[in-house]
Amino acid sequence: MTPILRYGLDASLAFEPSKGMLLAQCGSPAIEPVEDIEEEVRRALREPLDYPPFSAAVTPGDRVVVTLSDEAPHAAEIVAAVVDSLVESRVDPEAITVLRSDRSPEADPCRLLPDPIRAQVVSLRHAPQEREALAYLATTQHGEAIFLHRAIVDADLVVPIGCFRGNSAAGYHGIHTPIYPTFSDRATVQRFRSTATLDARRRHRKRLAREADEVGWLLGAAFTIQVMPVRGDRVYRVLAGKFDAVRRCGMELYSELWNDHIPRRAALVLAAIEGNASQQTWDNLGRALETAVELVEPGGGLAICTELAALPNAAIGCLKMARSPEEALQHLCREEADDSLAAVQLARALEHCSVYLLSRLDDGLVEDLQMTPVDDAADLVRLANRAESFLLLGNASYAQVTVEDERDE
Repeated sequence: MTPILRYGLDASLAFEPSKGMLLAQCGSPAIEPVEDIEEEVRRALREPLDYPPFSAAVTPGDRVVVTLSDEAPHAAEIVAAVVDSLVESRVDPEAITVLRSDRSPEADPCRLLPDPIRAQVVSLRHAPQEREALAYLATTQHGEAIFLHRAIVDADLVVPIGCFRGNSAAGYHGIHTPIYPTFSDRATVQRFRSTATLDARRRHRKRLAREADEVGWLLGAAFTIQVMPVRGDRVYRVLAGKFDAVRRCGMELYSELWNDHIPRRAALVLAAIEGNASQQTWDNLGRALETAVELVEPGGGLAICTELAALPNAAIGCLKMARSPEEALQHLCREEADDSLAAVQLARALEHCSVYLLSRLDDGLVEDLQMTPVDDAADLVRLANRAESFLLLGNASYAQVTVEDERDE
């Protein structure tokens, strides 16, 4: 069988198995995504985990806030199904607010609602720097004052919509991420996106995940909707129900889909980001780099296949001015820009190995960022054929891969 690495919306690379030393192929679960997202959401709401049917948990007269994670794929389809269920349960459309973050790629998550309903539902974009839009919730056991978007604090029912990721994924803080820190104040958002979260043992990330769980408990949030992703922007399953039950089921399923292992590191790793424009982001590039670099021999090569077109922000731009990745890291660890995580992940990858990037970015920009631009995807096939060993890593922003001979280190 010809090994294939898929990237972007519908692009792919095919490798001749007789050429080169293919060590393994990871990150491409052989399962079919659901075709009707809205019906899958309705099914999850009818049969929630450890929770009564959604319709029985909603009371007419409730003020409901639907909060959207930045990562949730097919947000408009999910919102349409949730709002439809709320209206069927006799919730006034004017009492429904759909809240997305300031980083959300979704321009209008209500665009699939019927016109009469869409005109009544309130659609808001969170602005963490606007204090008047925030309300005090409580203080954590460690003395952190918690501020959330006022609509969340005032709601009778909060319906978070999130997307599962591995617990080690940068920027992901567990199942409560679609509430906190996503809809908190600017200082909190920056604290959760600090480069300190990239500590090698991930202790800081674990502390932040516990804080997010505590905020969920302080808010009294009981119900959640979480998407299980498969291959880019596709959906394998939607889980709904009580937080703990959804978390347990989701973690088991994520492990089954996305955990892989390889016998040893490869001389060359070809990693891909599959999916539409919502997946082709610098955040996902950073996650792909962080996962893939651990699979490359020191001094080897790492090629990232994307359709990334968005220009980088300030922190990533630091690499243009730095004389070396080491110098960039010294500066970036003091940065608090929104893209600091991706910038550090890139700088660390450049310290470890050569990085090639297939994208829609200008070659000059890619070179300024100390990567080697790839214009023709076929060049990567030729590079793999010359490598002593190579690894194909699909959906690198989701995948979790363990190197067997390094497990106990």
